[in-house]
Amino acid sequence: MTAPLIPARTARVPWKAVLGGSIGNMVEWYDWFVYASFATYFASAFFPKGDDTAQLLNTAGIFAVGFFMRPVGGWLLGRYADRRGRKAALTLTVTLMSGSALLIAVAPTYGSVGYVGALILLVARLLQGLSVGGEYAASATYLTEATPRGRRGLASSFQYVSMTAGQLVGLGLQIVLQRMMTEEALKSYGWRIPFIVGAVGAAVVFYLRRSLLETEAYDEQENRAAGIGRGTIRGLLAHRREALLVIALTMGGTLAYYTYTTYLTKYLSNTAGLSRSTASLVSFCALFIFMLLQPLAGALSDQIGRRPLLIGFGIGGTLGTVPLMTALSGVTGFGGALSLSLAGLVVVTGYTSINAVVKAELFPTHVRALGVALPYAIANALFGGTAEYVALWFKKAGVESGFYWYVAGCAAVSLAVYVCMRETRDAALTRRESASSGDVVVHA
Repeated sequence: MTAPLIPARTARVPWKAVLGGSIGNMVEWYDWFVYASFATYFASAFFPKGDDTAQLLNTAGIFAVGFFMRPVGGWLLGRYADRRGRKAALTLTVTLMSGSALLIAVAPTYGSVGYVGALILLVARLLQGLSVGGEYAASATYLTEATPRGRRGLASSFQYVSMTAGQLVGLGLQIVLQRMMTEEALKSYGWRIPFIVGAVGAAVVFYLRRSLLETEAYDEQENRAAGIGRGTIRGLLAHRREALLVIALTMGGTLAYYTYTTYLTKYLSNTAGLSRSTASLVSFCALFIFMLLQPLAGALSDQIGRRPLLIGFGIGGTLGTVPLMTALSGVTGFGGALSLSLAGLVVVTGYTSINAVVKAELFPTHVRALGVALPYAIANALFGGTAEYVALWFKKAGVESGFYWYVAGCAAVSLAVYVCMRETRDAALTRRESASSGDVVVHA
């Protein structure tokens, strides 16, 4: 017996499937982002008093460690999604995230138990890394497979809509708490509130995801044969060129994304000198507009292809990062900071709006989730997860501009890949799509 299927394809986007596949992603990334955005308040709770930048380096290091768990999560949960189904993987990832958020919420401080609290924080971040490593691929694969060809760019763009919505909820809660609580109260106990909210939200999404339908593409490959290397490293190695391509095309995009999102608030307060509340408000407004841009860019890619948008990001990231970050370091008010932040996020949209669908379209069904998860997680561990730590390291060394050139250089490498890669927009993922167009289904 097989799981119920998403109904036969039409030219319309199956919005119920899109909502189900992305709403959990929102909660996952809310929990993931809350750690970064509230780090300035809880850094002193888990480490000895001293230099503020040193405390942030410690918490940023634990943040980065979570990223190094993502390849493990990508491998385990990507394999699980290819062997047990997209729905099962989506349910499991949100369960792990709920547990990790709860651990952070109840972790004891350095003052009460020494470094035990930091150890619990580390364990929670490892669980979050495991969860997010699988969530990205399960969500990307589900949204791509659940949508008919010609609408996949639009539907898959909601992955970053949901991710950004999670960040906005986290930032919005931070702004509210900043206005309702004193600085001392936030550092004492207020930082725990967002993690409690995240744990409860994940429990709600667990219930919602239980009603998701399995995708047609997964059901087709499940019924074909048992011995085709579903979700195995050996099966993935047969598509190693595509796997390396995912790492290379992700490198510049993920680094730029984390620079202009998770690191931006700290950069505006720690480097530009804006107040924490102003920096948070800038990030909130910029991210809100960024979120609205994702479906527009995704729909555009359905019309003109994926490569033009990726190339646009590559050019903008290579040539614009250094002057933009330099200008951001000297802003003195809300308006200037918002304008420059938006400029960076508009460039990043060329990557974020379509990167999920591009990766999913590169692989056949039996290794699609693993093929998206593992290479993407490796690239994130090396470049996205370390973005904040590398930026703070350059700052502490007195050469902060070195980080700008680092981001620009990674964008240049990805640009070279975008120029050389094939267009993926017209890939057929099911026999139905193949029969209607005469193309070869991406299945073998």
